[in-house]
Amino acid sequence: MATTDGFVPTIGVRDLRESGRELVSVDGRAVALFVHEGEVRAVDNACPHMGFPLIQGSVDDGVLTCHWHHARFELTCGDTFDPWADNVLTYPVDIRDGTVYVDPHPESSDSPHVHWSNRLEDGLEQNLRLVVAKSVIGLLDAGVDATDPLETGIQFGCRYRRQGWGPGLTILTAMANVLPDLTPDDRKRALYHGLIQVGNDVSNEPPQFEQDALGATETDYDRLLSWFRENVEVRDPAGAERVLRTAIDAGYDDEHLARLLATAATDHRYIQTGHVLDFVNKSCEALDHIGWGHADDVLPSLVRGLATADRGEESAQWRRPIDLASLLDDTFDELHRFVEFGAKKTWSRPDWMLDTLLGDDPDAIVDVLVEAIRDGATPEELADVVALAAGTRVAQFATSNEFSDWNTVHHTFTYANAVHQLAKRTDAMELYRGVFDAAINVYLDRFLNTPPAPLPDANPDANPSVELDTLRDAFDTEGRVNDAGRAAAHFLDAGGDLHTLRSELGKALLEEDAGFHTYQALEAGFSQAASRPPEEARVLLVGVARYLAAHSPTRREREQTFSIAARLQRGESVHESPSAE
Repeated sequence: MATTDGFVPTIGVRDLRESGRELVSVDGRAVALFVHEGEVRAVDNACPHMGFPLIQGSVDDGVLTCHWHHARFELTCGDTFDPWADNVLTYPVDIRDGTVYVDPHPESSDSPHVHWSNRLEDGLEQNLRLVVAKSVIGLLDAGVDATDPLETGIQFGCRYRRQGWGPGLTILTAMANVLPDLTPDDRKRALYHGLIQVGNDVSNEPPQFEQDALGATETDYDRLLSWFRENVEVRDPAGAERVLRTAIDAGYDDEHLARLLATAATDHRYIQTGHVLDFVNKSCEALDHIGWGHADDVLPSLVRGLATADRGEESAQWRRPIDLASLLDDTFDELHRFVEFGAKKTWSRPDWMLDTLLGDDPDAIVDVLVEAIRDGATPEELADVVALAAGTRVAQFATSNEFSDWNTVHHTFTYANAVHQLAKRTDAMELYRGVFDAAINVYLDRFLNTPPAPLPDANPDANPSVELDTLRDAFDTEGRVNDAGRAAAHFLDAGGDLHTLRSELGKALLEEDAGFHTYQALEAGFSQAASRPPEEARVLLVGVARYLAAHSPTRREREQTFSIAARLQRGESVHESPSAE
């Protein structure tokens, strides 16, 4: 029974000194007592690394060593010598009338929020998956909003990677975007996946050194835009960064900053196979989550990628056998005139337009887009239909192609999605160029739908629960691409809930050691399906299911690490005790 000051009697001090160590229970918590150098010390019995019983460890020269992974702890305060292990909890001890009393309240004064926030930074700095997993679980279990670890990861990735925004930050933002579609446990998984990818990107990389803004913060926006484009054009990242920071310091809002970046990203055709514009979009979405007050930390990370990117018109496929780049250059020379002609008109998408975009005549594709602009189509409206065409290419990707060709249709789709999302943020005329770039890539990808994989026939009599089981099984067996697409379609045909399907697809992704493109495929598919009519959403989610199945199963090492972290946070054992052998 506890005393009035909270201390709990445990064991006689004479017995403890004879044995040197004893395992006791203090208010239901297993506590390891050690006698070392004449003093009694109490620590939590579970090693904070992976839960091995520390009572089986060894003590020498004031250091407690766990025998499982050899994590070492200073015995008096519990601090670890090994950052991957975390500190072990220590408890106050008092000797009263020959009995060892222990205070069940650990000596650490850090709140869970402070503790796990600090540990998350440790995990990112040293690229420690288990530490990141524990930190995310600990923070969300403590009631901390997901924005907290998200902000930590975004700022870390932008600050400590000289190459700037990359796959890790894109994955982290994509996972933040799909959090509402996931179960509470999968939300933890999603943040864990994104954060460890940021850690991977930053590991062994030099940090980012910031340029200063120009003093000319009174410069008008059009001139700043001109300066920024010119510096990107001549591949001068330092100059471009100074201009961008000047625009941020001048107080321009997200629409203007997005236009600045998107304009430079579409001055050339389909730069870096679309990744750069996608990074621009994802950085804006990241700021939507953590606040545009962080723009000065985040947006400059894009500049190096913008200035150094490969440009589509430099590649053979954009020049031969048809000079597609010149075709678009001629169109863009007249773009202002087309937009002026369509001013104050209201455009409606014709039923046949999707077929034209999926056709094999680039002149017809350009013509239909030009005519739409002359009829009043906005960048957002055109980006919407082009994104659907790109998503259809994924949904109908022929598995007779080489496996790497999945990436080709995928790149077009994620680029088209980025154009669409940016067009919702700013109606800048320059984004029409992104629409045309995406449409031409849909044309270039046509052979990957030759022949097209047929979309699943409608099956309203299907059993939704059976289709979900089929979908899960498809991800567990290599090569069941068409089975996955069919199951997703039939689940929807039979009245299955869209949120349930999205949650199931998210779970499937997060159980795998997914690659960069797979995270992108899921998030872009979800974004595009969100506000579309059911028949279009069906096509896009068939594409997501087929893409995931093509890249599953994997070794699932990340899930093993997350599972260990979750079990440790619940106080479960992750090892077999010697007594069980």
